[in-house]
Amino acid sequence: MVLPSQPTTTASHPQTATSQTTSRRLDYDIVIGGGSIVGLTVACGLKNLGWKIAIIEPKPQSATAANGQAYAITLLSGKIWQSLGVWQEILPRINTFREIRLSDGDYPRFVSFYPEDIGMEAGDRLGYVAEHRVLIEALQNSLNQADNVTWLCPAAVEQATYHSDRVEVAVAAEGSRYTINARLLVAADGSQSPLRRAANIPTHGWKYWQSCVVATIKPEFPNPHIAYERFRRNGPFAILPVARDRCRIVWTAPHQEAQRIASLNDEQFLAEIALQFGNHMGRLQVEGKRMLFPVQLMHSDRYAGHRLALVGNAAHACHPVGGQGLNLGIRDAAALAQVLQTAAQNGEDIGDISVLQRYERWRKQENWLILGMTDLLNRVFSNQWLPLVATRRLVLEAMRQLQPLKSLSLRMMTGLSGRPPLSVRELLHF
Repeated sequence: MVLPSQPTTTASHPQTATSQTTSRRLDYDIVIGGGSIVGLTVACGLKNLGWKIAIIEPKPQSATAANGQAYAITLLSGKIWQSLGVWQEILPRINTFREIRLSDGDYPRFVSFYPEDIGMEAGDRLGYVAEHRVLIEALQNSLNQADNVTWLCPAAVEQATYHSDRVEVAVAAEGSRYTINARLLVAADGSQSPLRRAANIPTHGWKYWQSCVVATIKPEFPNPHIAYERFRRNGPFAILPVARDRCRIVWTAPHQEAQRIASLNDEQFLAEIALQFGNHMGRLQVEGKRMLFPVQLMHSDRYAGHRLALVGNAAHACHPVGGQGLNLGIRDAAALAQVLQTAAQNGEDIGDISVLQRYERWRKQENWLILGMTDLLNRVFSNQWLPLVATRRLVLEAMRQLQPLKSLSLRMMTGLSGRPPLSVRELLHF
């Protein structure tokens, strides 16, 4: 359900509201600030528990879906969406891969990971590559069928005031203002999270010396079931199979070099790809626009406050190596839903800090481990100090030969190394 509003002003400039602006008071159990993938996954995990849920998103639903991004999706994220009943809509519209191939610069030997390395059957899936639009539309469709879920979009949170028994959320929409009383506010509003900042929750981390160039290419000879990660001296270079005939390039390089790459014409850009990765994919074509964004590591000091929980990029951001970022947010969403459900079953207040700290203890440590590993991988493989080069190549050789090391590495890549939510444990048959 989308609350109606009068188009007399815009959510991005709520201060321009006129005397025609209406004001309403509303009561909900949970307010979710942010209507992108992680926030909607939280809502899907809670919608069948009998709670009234409000989703506040600055963009209309159609604009939220209109994003050219694509993501590597881990096995665990797929199982989480399966448990929420949205996977059957997602899976036919995304690509799967059955091999992950890891290499170091021009070193001729590489490590290939297969499903058998973690006890799965040969030919099973190791992961997925999904376009943003596909994921968002499936989640939106599920929530649009729920009578207890209300959308306020386009709309923006102006202020959140935390009381002992509730959080009061002031919301500005087009021509309307709302004061919402809720038991819990979930911040899913991105790495610059206004909700986190307003709650005075500090963050730690740093901006990398690198930026990321993202593009879609159409190769003459595609490998639709292999995901590649090649570590180069300036940063990792990944090729993700978006479809049978299209690949997603995720190319990390120092800022000036990344800007140069992004500004090349298509012919020059494709020549650079061939130089970095070889010609085994045949002739290449560029599809759509290239994107350029800076890379950072960020971790919130706390994931929980009184009647406030942070999820996804509002709580953390990591280096894109390994494609872990969105997947960490999906695991946050599932963990928070489980903690809240258990608390409600035990008669506890779902907004109480002692309840929300259970979610924080669960997810903060696991996320810290992945943030640290992605940072370490980037720094180690971007360093050309000869002793370090020799050491990391010995590690790659060890990974080729030692099955326990290979299995542990693959379980981390696929999201299976941490604590899975109860809702997906019976779906993990390996």
